[in-house]
Amino acid sequence: MSAKVTVVGAGFYGSTTALRLAQYDIFDTVVLTDILEGRPEGLALDMNQSRPIEGFETTIIGATTTPEGAGYEATANSDVVVITAGLPRKPGMSRMDLIGINAGIVRGVAHNIAKHSPNAVIIVVSNPLDEMTSLAQIATGFPKTRVMGQAGMLDTARFTNFVAEKLGTTVGAVKTLTLGSHGETMVPVPSRCSVNGKALSELLSQAEIDELIERTRNGGAEVVALLKTGSAYYAPSAAAARMAKAVIEDSGAIMPVCAWVDGEYGISGVYLGVEAEIGRGGVKKVIESALTESEVAALKGAAEAVRAKQADVLTL
Repeated sequence: MSAKVTVVGAGFYGSTTALRLAQYDIFDTVVLTDILEGRPEGLALDMNQSRPIEGFETTIIGATTTPEGAGYEATANSDVVVITAGLPRKPGMSRMDLIGINAGIVRGVAHNIAKHSPNAVIIVVSNPLDEMTSLAQIATGFPKTRVMGQAGMLDTARFTNFVAEKLGTTVGAVKTLTLGSHGETMVPVPSRCSVNGKALSELLSQAEIDELIERTRNGGAEVVALLKTGSAYYAPSAAAARMAKAVIEDSGAIMPVCAWVDGEYGISGVYLGVEAEIGRGGVKKVIESALTESEVAALKGAAEAVRAKQADVLTL
């Protein structure tokens, strides 16, 4: 099976994602692009030289691009495109503070990707995530099933890690789930959270659970505040790479992602964090799982908050 994946943006997030994808050794080619001249080529050269040590054959190609579209020929006929382009958060910034500048960047990238890879599945990771996913779909004109965002995978991983640390157990013993938006209206799903099959509510008090939920909701900001410059990329890149892997392997894996919701949970016409079955065509279907009334209400609240902001994106 020959397969090609492009990662747009060669910052820490993009370059780490590109290396993870190459090390899976399931793609023929990983293309890494950036507007900083020479940066993607230099990173690709370095990564390729790690192949004999790590034992993978995937070739990494670096390509400098321009906002006008020069250099995108290298990305032609990609099966999957991960869009990481845009400014990262600085301490004290919310994801929404990035909306104006990143909208212009993502719109331009989406146009160029659609031109050169008209059949690609797009995974958006640029912030604010839900809004940028919607914008990428509009800018490409792709079917909504072929454009999704990476958020729930990361939020769920953070929640799982915090629970494991709190209880002193292995991460493999913990199951958690977060839906909704990537940010203030993230919806943790306590009814789906367990440790070794035992409900989280049996192991922790509500106050302790609420504290972990709040830490998860602010997971990105906590990293940003500690780093001082830049934002998280190890965990986010792992999430994006796993999504791309599920697409190319047509695995049917069920993952929490930002997907177009059209009737599920009584919600329609919005990109939102839900569980979805992922395969070669992107989102095969949104999974409507059993949630409590309060969880559904929180999800509907998140949908309305995101809907309003996604409408604003159209004018940017």
